[in-house]
Amino acid sequence: MKKNDTNLSYSDAGVDVERGEKFVTNITPLASSTARPGTLGTLGGFGGLFDLKQSGYQDPILVSATDGVGTKLLLAIELNRHETIGIDLVAMCVNDIIVQGAEPLWFLDYFATGNLSLEIGQSILNGIVEGCKLAGASLLGGETAEMPNMYAPGHYDLAGFCVGAVERGSLIDSTGVTAGDTILGLASNGVHSNGYSLVHKILEHTNTAPSEKIDGDSIGATLLKPTRIYVKPILDIIKTKNIKGIAHITGGGLTKNVPRILPTNLDANIDLNSWSPEPIFSWLKNNGRIMNSEMLSTFNCGVGLVMIVDKSDGRNISNMLTDLGEKVFEMGEIVSGSGEVKYQNSIFTEFEN
Repeated sequence: MKKNDTNLSYSDAGVDVERGEKFVTNITPLASSTARPGTLGTLGGFGGLFDLKQSGYQDPILVSATDGVGTKLLLAIELNRHETIGIDLVAMCVNDIIVQGAEPLWFLDYFATGNLSLEIGQSILNGIVEGCKLAGASLLGGETAEMPNMYAPGHYDLAGFCVGAVERGSLIDSTGVTAGDTILGLASNGVHSNGYSLVHKILEHTNTAPSEKIDGDSIGATLLKPTRIYVKPILDIIKTKNIKGIAHITGGGLTKNVPRILPTNLDANIDLNSWSPEPIFSWLKNNGRIMNSEMLSTFNCGVGLVMIVDKSDGRNISNMLTDLGEKVFEMGEIVSGSGEVKYQNSIFTEFEN
């Protein structure tokens, strides 16, 4: 072992504590702007505080979810566009709890990087705050970790955690799904935050620059469109309508996510001609030479959320969601089966060999 004659400090190891403290100071007003009934205190404590009684619940069940943004981060880093990636982070968590009828109450974020950039960090947090406001959740706290040598220069990772509540009698758990029910789909905002490892592989194999155009915009900008947050329209609908089941269409696409809300003796019969995916999906399919089955089990293919409702209510609920600004597709119906998705027709034209 070599003798050390140097007085080492944390900054010598690449960690700037003062910069981290400045970052927290800068973002505290942003976090405070997301406060809702029940929020107690501000950033800086050891734990975030929330008073559930102030939210007005009588017999609540707490519902929680945690998620990240995955390799979509690499695209944001490459293009130096970090302003919406925080919306993705919030969306991936809050959409996972709204499917059970839970109102998001608070959100926590984890931001890890090799060397903290105040500018990039601020941009990311701006997006997280915007996402929290769209979801009605309070940004209650988080963790910023500066870890030299753990990440490549300029790289970072994000994780989020949210907690929501639903009255015990209003929990959406798919137990009432029956044959004949109608399947509704709510449009996505593009690829959202799943399947990006395959997206990167396609860009690499085709030597496609993110600046190349598709449908009037760059491919990079199209792929960075933030994940839709469906909280407010769903909360509005479930106040007056019986929603039997909801699925957030994430990794695994329609093929893997819809069965999560199906009884084992029923299938979802989906007509692939009932909606038209955004051009980015056809671009990915054709340039990656991806089979239809792979597309439907990897990407959302234009549908970010699926709802199962009583047939007699389907058209009314569709109209209500349309009035709330959603683009809604009547995708099919529930039939006898074995808990799977069965497709009718074709969503994409197969590429030429």
